[in-house]
Amino acid sequence: MKRVGEWLEITIPKDWANATVFSILSNKLGASKALIQRWNQSAAIKKNQNKADVNHKLEQNDRLYLQLFKKEEYGVLPENVSIDILYEDDHLIIVNKPAGMDTHPNEPNQKGSLANAIAFYYQLNGWQIRVRHIHRLDRDTSGAIIFAKHDLAQTILDQDLQVKQIKRTYLAIVKGKLPKTNGTIDKPIGRDRHHATRRRVSPNGQKAITHYKVETFNPKTNLSLLSVQLETGRTHQIRVHLSSMNHPIIGDTLYGGSKDLIKRQALHAKKITLSHPLTHEKIEVEASIPTDILSIIQSKQSSF
Repeated sequence: MKRVGEWLEITIPKDWANATVFSILSNKLGASKALIQRWNQSAAIKKNQNKADVNHKLEQNDRLYLQLFKKEEYGVLPENVSIDILYEDDHLIIVNKPAGMDTHPNEPNQKGSLANAIAFYYQLNGWQIRVRHIHRLDRDTSGAIIFAKHDLAQTILDQDLQVKQIKRTYLAIVKGKLPKTNGTIDKPIGRDRHHATRRRVSPNGQKAITHYKVETFNPKTNLSLLSVQLETGRTHQIRVHLSSMNHPIIGDTLYGGSKDLIKRQALHAKKITLSHPLTHEKIEVEASIPTDILSIIQSKQSSF
């Protein structure tokens, strides 16, 4: 498959022959029924340069075209802020979000978020692409975030996230020595009715599972460096789960952490591993550890 202007061109291989357009889009590419219907209604599907109906059959070497790269509204206001790109192609972009920045605006016309910076990057390159985040990070959590560049990539990546095919690894520095070097925290998380933004472990909350590994423990400072992986993606999940074990992330005052060593939660989304939404090639990226966390890891006092 290759991009041809606004269109993605797919040459039909032998093992896809005699299938309908709908079958190929759904079973081979992973498009949802609603997305296929939207493409069909907007004449965004072609067969050999002619408009195709979803019930048309395709033969070997036919060319199927999808209008994936049409001009769209950004959805947010572009803002001239530089971004740290970890991976990019025609279908997705992965960037390293700094701490102190929202993933996306929380109200109309808001600026200052990573999404605003992404929109400016698109604008700078002459692209009119809607900014589509696949997942989010808390404002004061740094690290890797995926954005899709078109609706098919968004649909597939959303599905992959739901079925746990996108692996996210975090680094966290927490207070104390954990009881085991490897563990799983399986506790439901819900809203804290006494606080507008805080979450808490609650029997009536949503299912939440966090896996952790202790990379090292320093008895002098009573700090542990953890690698953490999410099986679910609840708001503040890692922060709530570690705090519930009496091992809050340092700097995270909302959940019991101290600001003695760092002014924000010492949590960084270090690595993302995923299958490319169209080519299915493995993508693995690492976001460099920010200086505030790195200085704690490398300091003589911490000696991690």
